[in-house]
Amino acid sequence: MSKSYAAIVGGTAGVVLVAVFILLWLCKSHFKNFSNKNSETGSSDPYPTALGEWNRRSRSSSAPSHPLFGSQGARQFTMDELEQATKQFNESSLIGYGSFGSVYKGLLHDTIVAIKRRQGASREDFVTEVLYLSEIRHRNLVSLLGYCQERGSQILVFEYIPNGSICNHLYDKGLKSSTKLEFKQRLSIALGAAKGLCHLHGQNPPLVHNNFKTANVLVDENFIVKVAEAGISKLLEKIEEAGPSYTSGVNVFQDPEIGVYGNFTEMSDVYSFGVFLLELITGQEAMHLGFLGSDESLIQWVASRLNSNNFVDHRLVGSFTIDGIRDLIRLMLRCMSFPGIERPKMEMVVVELERIHEKEMQLTTVMGEGTATFIKGSELFTSK
Repeated sequence: MSKSYAAIVGGTAGVVLVAVFILLWLCKSHFKNFSNKNSETGSSDPYPTALGEWNRRSRSSSAPSHPLFGSQGARQFTMDELEQATKQFNESSLIGYGSFGSVYKGLLHDTIVAIKRRQGASREDFVTEVLYLSEIRHRNLVSLLGYCQERGSQILVFEYIPNGSICNHLYDKGLKSSTKLEFKQRLSIALGAAKGLCHLHGQNPPLVHNNFKTANVLVDENFIVKVAEAGISKLLEKIEEAGPSYTSGVNVFQDPEIGVYGNFTEMSDVYSFGVFLLELITGQEAMHLGFLGSDESLIQWVASRLNSNNFVDHRLVGSFTIDGIRDLIRLMLRCMSFPGIERPKMEMVVVELERIHEKEMQLTTVMGEGTATFIKGSELFTSK
């Protein structure tokens, strides 16, 4: 009985072993054919080897498409292409300055793009970092489409966001022509920006923005939020010397703890996001709120003014509920709290903003209008 059993087991094992050998042979043959196909097309690849390696990696299926991105991912453009797109980098094409240098609006292969240029020699680590950053794509992030390193310039090509920065629509400068963003719109803007930052922090390792501010929150033709400059600070660190800076000497969006600990973390971005919420609530630039030039910190200034009936932007009258504005102020204070370890992660900020927005939509749909008066907020300062 045992000999028969052993014979059956041995025969079965032999069949399995043969099947495994056949399977391995088929896989090897298929892989060889696949390799030959790649080698046949490899010589026609117009992109650098590093880009080819990157293109073979899988990309997120949820990443937004773009006419210039194509199946090859980020592209290496020539200086001739970019000069033609910007009319030889003519001053008429110049639309601003950023941490990376001058920003031009250009028409590249029938697509409007934003082209950022700075002086710098060609570097391999520049290309490596650009390829990494171009892989990080999300509905609420400005896409990095390509690059160029020629004639003593380092250039980045981004998708163009037509409605520009939220700054152009938010700040109350006493102009009748200024955009009136109602409370629910501001919540949507905050939520979009939070999702963009959350996606950056969700990378492995997490990518800290390092320069989040209202000026870097853009809106497209459908008023969908796109966070700009993501990873540019990291890129500049990698290539050592930063380009010319056109930002103010005082950065109210920068986490004060950076001066103590000397390094940026995800919680630094959360603090910056808190200042962004402050601007959405007040409708004013944080650097012009009146606290600068004194020994008072921004969070102290906020705490001392929560009792004021004009703390909330007067243009929001009638467009919010008491619960909605109270919860948003509470979230703002949590994001700006000290020590930084007490701040919520961006993932939780997204969850809270979704809750506030959903509740506000429900209440205003039922009630019709929001409150016509401002609430005092001193009791919110210690709320968690």
